Amino acid sequence: MLEVKNISFSYTTTPILKKISFKVDEGEYLAILGESGSGKSTLLKAIYGLLQLNEGTIFWKENQVLGPDYNLIPGEKYMKYLSQDFDLMPFITVAENVSQFLSVFYPKELKERTDELLEMVEMTSFAKIKVKNLSGGQQQRVALARVLAQEPELLLLDEPFSHIDNFRKNSLRRNLFAYLKKKKISCIVATHDQQEVLPFADRVLVVKDKAVIADAKTLALFENPKSLYIASLFAEANEIPIDVIKTYAKTKEKIIVYAHELKVSKASGLKITVKKVYPMGMYFLIEGATEEQKIFFTCDTKLALESTTYLNIPIDIINKRLA
Repeated sequence: MLEVKNISFSYTTTPILKKISFKVDEGEYLAILGESGSGKSTLLKAIYGLLQLNEGTIFWKENQVLGPDYNLIPGEKYMKYLSQDFDLMPFITVAENVSQFLSVFYPKELKERTDELLEMVEMTSFAKIKVKNLSGGQQQRVALARVLAQEPELLLLDEPFSHIDNFRKNSLRRNLFAYLKKKKISCIVATHDQQEVLPFADRVLVVKDKAVIADAKTLALFENPKSLYIASLFAEANEIPIDVIKTYAKTKEKIIVYAHELKVSKASGLKITVKKVYPMGMYFLIEGATEEQKIFFTCDTKLALESTTYLNIPIDIINKRLA
């Protein structure tokens, strides 16, 4: 189990991380979400021991993770960190890169393990190609297989699919997170992509202004976000006063409503003027406007610009957000 307790860090006098605490259990996948500059990557580096903390402690089981003041070469054998700098050996083959950390005394097992990992990252057909001849996305997949070859107990990933095209992302995500669960490898992923979070992550840690503002089970946080910032990390969202939606309501309180939760009506509800229409494939994302604010909602059909429509929110959504 990983325990991060009350850690703070700054490169200069400006704090980057402020009193952050959380735990990660064996085999658990924790996703770290937050806007650029919120401290996600710095937090991964701190956990790996690349940074010297100003205060706080980090433990993996009974082992304390110490920074560069104590370790000339950072990192522990039970932990691996994959950043956007892949650290591959360009002049040897893909298979050689992956098998570099495997025992040469058992050649059959070495080949089987290398083949297994290359299949998992969908790079089998490139096994004999030198890394220098690969694209950025292909190199990222090799780097992922290479860290998994070292059989870490804890895996730290910083935007692990950022260089990989959409054609392969979905299958690679399924392969990777299923593999980690099977092997009971704990995983922390810093990401901007909700597609790496909602279907796979056990928990989500939300970082804002260098501090943790939410730590909850993934679906629970998605279904009941406590702020527009948190909701917007998952999907397009709005903050709407309840008395604007339900005119009989005697409260000025606002609730968070995802674009897909707003239902279009031709006759009654919150009056909206259509300002922009964005085709999204299976639906349209509509930017509408009331007299007071801009509102995003989805619709199965394309709405005409400057046309008028009405929006409603199911009462169960309102009750859930007010709970």
